[in-house]
Amino acid sequence: MTDGIGELLRTERIELRPITPTVAAALRAGGSGGLDWLGGAPFEGTVDACGGLLKAHEAGLYQEAWGAYAIVLRDEGVAVGGVGFHGAPRDGSCEIGYDLVPPARGRGLATEAARLVTAFALTQPGVDYVVAHTEPDNVASQAVLERAGFARDGETEGLLRFVRR
Repeated sequence: MTDGIGELLRTERIELRPITPTVAAALRAGGSGGLDWLGGAPFEGTVDACGGLLKAHEAGLYQEAWGAYAIVLRDEGVAVGGVGFHGAPRDGSCEIGYDLVPPARGRGLATEAARLVTAFALTQPGVDYVVAHTEPDNVASQAVLERAGFARDGETEGLLRFVRR
């Protein structure tokens, strides 16, 4: 990762730990990836993101800074979800995604994590804006994006598109 990214990816409450290809393989196989997960296991979105990370790694496209991160509560040391990028930036933008295990929801943690990865991305050369998509009926996710400074910017393939510049 780039120098200083570790400092950018933490707040008083959370830190974002890179999900390496080794950790991703363990999570895809049903393991913990060496993390203590609130509720016992990651949510399905994190496991799915690990599949994409492994495909990128196999294709030689994986870049740790533009991969996935476990959202870890700093005080307790437990993982509560995942956040990250859908690959390295292209054409001036990158896309983020996130999820939380059900017992961690409603505490602003997804918003905090989305803000962190978005702030990191917007400091990188060649990134003019960050994109996120959500299902039209996922009101909670839309609220996360709005609180993280994103604005709705149309639809793409049946999903609502949000952008932060």
